[in-house]
Amino acid sequence: MGNPETSRTRREQRRGPVVRRLGQMQAGTTDQHLLDTRGTADWVHEDPFRVLRIQSEFVEGFGALAELPPAISVFGSARTRPGTPEYEAGVAIGRGLVEAGFAVITGGGPGAMEAANRGAMEAGGVSVGLGIELPFEQGLNPYVNLGVDFRYFFVRKTMFVKYASGFVVLPGGLGTLDELFEALTLVQTKKVTRFPIVLFGSAYWRGLVGWLRDTLVAEGKVGLHDLQLFHVTDDVDEAIGVVTKEAGT
Repeated sequence: MGNPETSRTRREQRRGPVVRRLGQMQAGTTDQHLLDTRGTADWVHEDPFRVLRIQSEFVEGFGALAELPPAISVFGSARTRPGTPEYEAGVAIGRGLVEAGFAVITGGGPGAMEAANRGAMEAGGVSVGLGIELPFEQGLNPYVNLGVDFRYFFVRKTMFVKYASGFVVLPGGLGTLDELFEALTLVQTKKVTRFPIVLFGSAYWRGLVGWLRDTLVAEGKVGLHDLQLFHVTDDVDEAIGVVTKEAGT
């Protein structure tokens, strides 16, 4: 009569919480792979190591931002040029948020992000930039006084939401739309509460709002009440008032 344990282990391999069977079984042990110096360095690009990098990004982000005062995330295009009305509105919004007692969080890049960081820093407030590793990224703008760079978009997006009490969304491109719809989804599904979202620039957002109303609502993909998840304005003071009042309730 054979040893049941020996018979079982021939068909099954356990490494921590992972169970491997049949063709998925691997030669050697975890310690053996860790301590073996004869292999290649390919392991630094494999999924288990990436998990550690992801974990470290969460830890660094939480550690850097945990003691922030109440904050508002401001989004907008990196292509917004200094001196334009859009850029100046970003500066005014950043300044106004600080004067209302809030820190300002942006993606840390140029354009509208720089504008909001500039307003926040010049007003003497906390100006946060959450950068992302991109082939064409220019690094954190000079108006950031607390910056964190990330490899992974989803870690960065967690920080935008976790440490902000609301969003102000200036005209922007795909990245801005990504953050906007992420926020709308979180509020709609009640994953976050008391989270005001302000779209600044009615002319820019008119087409999107019309499509939401005339297509999504009309076809029953979302409810009419979902259009109340955001507020559209062209007035800086109104944008600041809405996002800080609702965030403080």
